Amino acid sequence: MHELLGLYNYWVVIVLMMIGFYIVIARPNLIKKIIGLFIFQTSVFILFISMAKVEGGTAPIVAEGITTYSNPLPHVLILTAIVVSVATTALGLALVVRIREAYGTTNEDDIHRQDEEG
Repeated sequence: MHELLGLYNYWVVIVLMMIGFYIVIARPNLIKKIIGLFIFQTSVFILFISMAKVEGGTAPIVAEGITTYSNPLPHVLILTAIVVSVATTALGLALVVRIREAYGTTNEDDIHRQDEEG
């Protein structure tokens, strides 16, 4: 049981991932879908950062007495992914604003219904 509780960061990742996935699947509102995708992306970031941490490792700066170093590459890649995530979220929200102007709603079902009516 202690082994399962010791991996709490992975449980947090799973919970956040499922919350984000549920929001994307269950909600017809486009803004809520974008928020769900953002939560899902955040859980992936936490997963990669959790896997990159080396127990007892320090920053890769050469010093006397230090033998275990953490790899900085995953953290740098996640920093880049965060910037891309914010940019895609902003683009998605800008598209939702244009959809709202064109259709008068952000509800996905109403948009499909208006497209079918012509």
